[in-house]
Amino acid sequence: MDLNSYYMTPIEDRKMERSALTVATVTSFLGPFMLSAVNVALPAIQKDFKANAVELSWIATSYLLATAVCLVPMGRLADIHGRKKVFVSGLILFTLATFLTIFSGSIKSLIFLRVFQGCGAAMTVTTGMAILTSVFAPHRRGKAIGIYVSAVYIGLSVGPFGGGIMAQHFGWRSIFMVSTAIGLFSIWITIKYLKGEWADAAGEPFDITGSLLYCVALLLLVYGATLLPHGVAACLIFTGFVLLAAFVRHEIRTAHPVFEVRLFNKNKLFAFSSFAALIHYAATFAVTFLMSLYLQYIKGMSPQAAGMLLVAQPVCMAIFSPVAGKISDRIEPRMIASCGMALTALGLIFLTMLDFSSSPCFIAGTLAMLGIGFAFFSSPNMNAIMGSVSKRYYGTASGTVATMRLIGQMMSMSMVTVVFSIIIGKTVITDANYGRFLESMGISLNIFTILCIMGIFFSLFRGSMRRE
Repeated sequence: MDLNSYYMTPIEDRKMERSALTVATVTSFLGPFMLSAVNVALPAIQKDFKANAVELSWIATSYLLATAVCLVPMGRLADIHGRKKVFVSGLILFTLATFLTIFSGSIKSLIFLRVFQGCGAAMTVTTGMAILTSVFAPHRRGKAIGIYVSAVYIGLSVGPFGGGIMAQHFGWRSIFMVSTAIGLFSIWITIKYLKGEWADAAGEPFDITGSLLYCVALLLLVYGATLLPHGVAACLIFTGFVLLAAFVRHEIRTAHPVFEVRLFNKNKLFAFSSFAALIHYAATFAVTFLMSLYLQYIKGMSPQAAGMLLVAQPVCMAIFSPVAGKISDRIEPRMIASCGMALTALGLIFLTMLDFSSSPCFIAGTLAMLGIGFAFFSSPNMNAIMGSVSKRYYGTASGTVATMRLIGQMMSMSMVTVVFSIIIGKTVITDANYGRFLESMGISLNIFTILCIMGIFFSLFRGSMRRE
């Protein structure tokens, strides 16, 4: 429950809204900034550690996997013990891991520390949206979510440009130095300005068995996918699905589940919106990873130049997300989100046409199209999910949104990793295999296009949004 809401005046209510929005937007900038900045720095990291293409993909995958594994348990802990407590603890863990990453001596230690960054990020991601939803009234929530999502995309916008400059002039480790400074600032602003606590499931027990089943199942599924086409991968994936089925069975039977799977059975709007998010992120996340390598290897651009071109997509996301979120307060979110996903699919079709001679203008225009499509899908879809559940499930719904996003992102990276493993193999990307890299990129983008077209179905037929 919101421990401060009972005796608040309208003025105090607005102050609480501003404080929560300020804290959420500042901290939501951090993770995406570092994620996109590191993508641009991948060739520099490869050169420093002599890493192969598969190891490079694990720099992103390890972070995403750790985040996804922790999201659901942390969302439930936040509902029980307080969202602000979990939020601040996550910021501290993320910032500490980021600081230690500066001193990484090998690709393995870098990937290891990225795991702890992911755990910290999970604690902030799953609570930030829940705090916003707790504070803002339903008729004002879409605009707030749009601003929150816009901050994420501003981080994605600044990341490639800033990361490219830092990697080129100061080395890739400078990215983690800057991220550490932003993390420290985020901790300070949260402690100073975010007042109150929210724990709508206070006193309820924590489902340890369900949490363990969920974490192990997800680890086996993702790690198994990255080992394809090797034989052991099938065993890991099969075991993962068995444990996932056991997790669902356990969650249905327990009185206080870590993840309310019954929401998917009883709430079509919630279920279809969540699946649409999963598919959309699976179809789009690895695009930045692929484009960063394409621009620097195939087009011969510097990290700074590549970052400036990549910024076209997140800039459009940042500009149009608040607009889309505000519109979704008045117009049925599924219609706006479906149009956004259709535009994303069109952008992916154009990206499949890239080759050695593609012009920078064509690339920038296509990335901008992807950004606009993403903005008009993400904010309305998130508004639909958060508006489809009762207040006591805000933490769970927020965790579900983030989990679907992270699982989608991991699926996206896993598909690219599998394609790389089959077409390129575990070798360093050089002039000799640029043709195979382009082939891998084309196959991946075609898969993403098909996925995005499938996702339009879930977006269109989710049903009408229920207002609280």
